[in-house]
Amino acid sequence: MQRRESGPALSFHGASVPDDVAGYQPLGSSYPARPEAPDEPEVISVAALDQRLRRVVEGASQDVRVLGEVGGFRLHASGHAYFTLKDEREDACIDCVMYKTASPRARKLLADGARVVLIGRATVYVPRGKLQFSVSDVRPAGRGALLEALERLKQKLAGEGVFAAERKRALPVDPAVIGVVTSGSGAAIHDIVTVSYRRGAPRILLARATVQGPGAAQSMARALDQLARVPEVEVVILGRGGGSAEDLSAFNDEALVRKVASFPVPVVSAVGHEVDVTLTDLAADARAATPSQAAEMLVADRMERRMQLRHLYIRIARATRAAIERRRAVVDRLARSIGSPADVLAARQQKLDELTSKLERAQERATSRRKEELAELERRLAARHPRAVIAGARAATGTLEVRLVAAERRRVERLRTTLGRHAARLDALSPLGVLARGYAIATTASGRAVRDAKEVAVGEAITVRVHEGQIRAEVTAVLESAPDAGGGDNG
Repeated sequence: MQRRESGPALSFHGASVPDDVAGYQPLGSSYPARPEAPDEPEVISVAALDQRLRRVVEGASQDVRVLGEVGGFRLHASGHAYFTLKDEREDACIDCVMYKTASPRARKLLADGARVVLIGRATVYVPRGKLQFSVSDVRPAGRGALLEALERLKQKLAGEGVFAAERKRALPVDPAVIGVVTSGSGAAIHDIVTVSYRRGAPRILLARATVQGPGAAQSMARALDQLARVPEVEVVILGRGGGSAEDLSAFNDEALVRKVASFPVPVVSAVGHEVDVTLTDLAADARAATPSQAAEMLVADRMERRMQLRHLYIRIARATRAAIERRRAVVDRLARSIGSPADVLAARQQKLDELTSKLERAQERATSRRKEELAELERRLAARHPRAVIAGARAATGTLEVRLVAAERRRVERLRTTLGRHAARLDALSPLGVLARGYAIATTASGRAVRDAKEVAVGEAITVRVHEGQIRAEVTAVLESAPDAGGGDNG
């Protein structure tokens, strides 16, 4: 029967945890008493009943093959293996045992999340009256659906950055108020309170939640929401006191994991199971192996702090005394090197007087040099006065004008002479000059000059150009010219 928790959802704890958990209801207490029979029935012991159940189960059971997913696998030091075989589609499971006499090959196939086919028979474990399946051999059947779903969810959240190291926050130093989400009746809250108050004096705010079974993830999510509404909470511990892989399945719920990752203050996951790593361990800002370790991570040890402060005080005192002695030695050495203050001041005053005299002399030399430079600039400025510049330019302009006119005349005469010479040469080479001496040029109708008598035909119209005008003519005969015996034109 499941325990029922009473009292407020949030409660502050001191050095001890209040016991506000309701008791158990006896099985069958709500039914009326059975009337006594006239003849007393047979009364047997519990062992006898378990023996009868075992004979019934084993008598009706033969070797069967059962398909399921392994969970809560434990290998005992004796060599026997204990685990639970879960149905992947329905809410059903059975405890299993494989004794060390089974083959090592079969034992290697057993692991949490493995999907296997078990060969064996059902039996009853008499000391506990527990129905279990005794496994003689194992066959692989692939990976378990529950483990595959968990792996897919893990990869999905990792891809979204829910487990990213850069988003994890640092834990507060010596928090005043620590929120705890766990069962109010479990050992986890007792360990947290005991360790916390042994080491320091924080306030523990418990948000009770179911940490196992149906609705556990939703219960823990509601508890986190309650703590989120308390502004004094600086850090939260989420966890329980350990358990099997099935017991920890609520800590792999996607909604709970996202709530842990987005919680406004740092969250420490303290599931208390070092072998299995839940998704809340990956999403939390820090992970503790146990709830006690989570308290040690958050609460500083007062005695250790006192010892550290004592050591620091001693070291600071020693360092301070050593520093004072070093400074005193330096002051003494400087005092001996400096000597009498009056002599030091007198020497500095004498040095100041010498520097003052050098400065005055340098100032006088600089002033004299500046005066000479100023006089030179004034003379140069007077020479460059606009009136003087204009007068000099005007005188230079007159001379240049006369020279320019004379040079222009000489240049015109030279050009005129050259032009006459070139005109004479051009006139001597001009065809018009040849025409003036009595020659003529005959051209065809197309304007082409006739150089050979064979170029025209009888009856063809030609144009004859003379010195003054042109003559239209018609060819009446074409005569071949006789060779020139005289060697030239004499007339």
